[in-house]
Amino acid sequence: MKKLIAILALFCTFFAAALPAYAQDKAADKPAATAPAAAPAAAAAAPAATPAPTPNKGDVAWMLVSTVLVIMMSIPALALFYGGMVRAKNMLSVLMQVFVTFSLITVLWCIYGYSLAFTEGNAFIGSLDRLFLNGTIDPKGEFAMAATFSKGVVIPELLFVAFQATFAAITCCLIVGAFAERMKFSAVLVFMVIWFTFAYTPIAHMVWFWPGPDAYTAANLVDGLNAKAGLMWQWGALDFAGGTVVHINAGIAGLVGAYMVGKRIGFGREAMTPHNLPMTMIGASLLWVGWFGFNAGSALEAGNSATLAFINTFLATACAVLSWTFGEWLFKGKPSMLGAASGAVAGLVAITPAAGNVGIPGAFVIGLSAGIVCLWGVNQLKRMLGADDSLDVFGVHAVGGILGALLTGVFCSPRLGGPGFVSDWVTGAIISAGDYSIASQVLTQAKAIGVTIIWSAVVAWIAYLIANMVVGLRVSEEEEREGLDVRSHGETAYHT
Repeated sequence: MKKLIAILALFCTFFAAALPAYAQDKAADKPAATAPAAAPAAAAAAPAATPAPTPNKGDVAWMLVSTVLVIMMSIPALALFYGGMVRAKNMLSVLMQVFVTFSLITVLWCIYGYSLAFTEGNAFIGSLDRLFLNGTIDPKGEFAMAATFSKGVVIPELLFVAFQATFAAITCCLIVGAFAERMKFSAVLVFMVIWFTFAYTPIAHMVWFWPGPDAYTAANLVDGLNAKAGLMWQWGALDFAGGTVVHINAGIAGLVGAYMVGKRIGFGREAMTPHNLPMTMIGASLLWVGWFGFNAGSALEAGNSATLAFINTFLATACAVLSWTFGEWLFKGKPSMLGAASGAVAGLVAITPAAGNVGIPGAFVIGLSAGIVCLWGVNQLKRMLGADDSLDVFGVHAVGGILGALLTGVFCSPRLGGPGFVSDWVTGAIISAGDYSIASQVLTQAKAIGVTIIWSAVVAWIAYLIANMVVGLRVSEEEEREGLDVRSHGETAYHT
């Protein structure tokens, strides 16, 4: 452990020392850094007389609020949601893993993660043009701008950086629930660094990176601009706020971890009931509120798209609470508070890729389906897989994410009340109901899901292997029986 800490300290010292020299070198190499896309506004050819677009204060205010809401989703919402579901002796260990992982990934995002995800590179990964956020603000105090999804509408790139940092951080935090109560704290951190670098950033780039709407000024530029986008963006995969990037990605990594770390001692023989369901309910409620920033904020501006994402998030989640509750009541005889809270999260997960991509009919169907399908995922499917996924990361996030991503392809159709999508970024034309093919779009969604599953699983497997070789994955049997709070952190959540 001391060697690990020394290596991390040396790593941080090296980068801190290298930053000023790197920034100077980049400034000398490039008069002005090219702003990365989907984010970053393309330095597209605009008439010389046309002034550069400036941010709207309403959009900036909305995105600042959305960023804070997503921060709240991790700390404290996810931490409380997870913490209440473990046994009392492991409460603080879960809070620590979420809290420190969130902080670790935020730092890594600002060092290199953002650059790898949201700068031009190839179809799989970006470049290091924004290493240490170089180029987002120049020495004169001029801020680089990031594009939204409307021509001529921008936000400060640093705001986009912060917003996307919260997505990267919570994705990694979600994985914690799969191996809760038995994995070493040091192993958690080693795994997170590797998986974030080689799974999260490439998937984010493949799904969300594109040159931005302002780059599309003429028809003869379209093919070349599309070729610069991420692989799944080129395919036309729809993921409004992270069905593939966040939920499927994290759910698969969690399942791999549940297998590789192994089952908890006594799993299937001893009662492992949640120790504090009020904490779980509070966490789920805060997640629901924070998710409005997650989904509606992904519109990147305060307008119709954000409004649609907001109401869909609200409605689908309520529908999922009801379907999970009544499903549990029907099949198990009693509706539970844990079930209702889990239903809320299932609905939130499933509507994430669809939030701004479907109409009201889609929200009803996705929400009602998510409650039932994820209830099956955490019961029958979990038993079939035979994994001790402690807090059902796979059953809720991967299963719900897959369901939502596929149904996005169905209910995006204008014939089913969906908004469709932009078919021509030069003119801004929306695909017509007659031209929208549900079968074709669902196939595209399935391809994106398949790539995400395979990519995340392979990287997670390698990351767990490396963590095991470096520090070991699992605490000793004695430590696990006594509890990770005392043995790993030297403190307890409750004093009697």
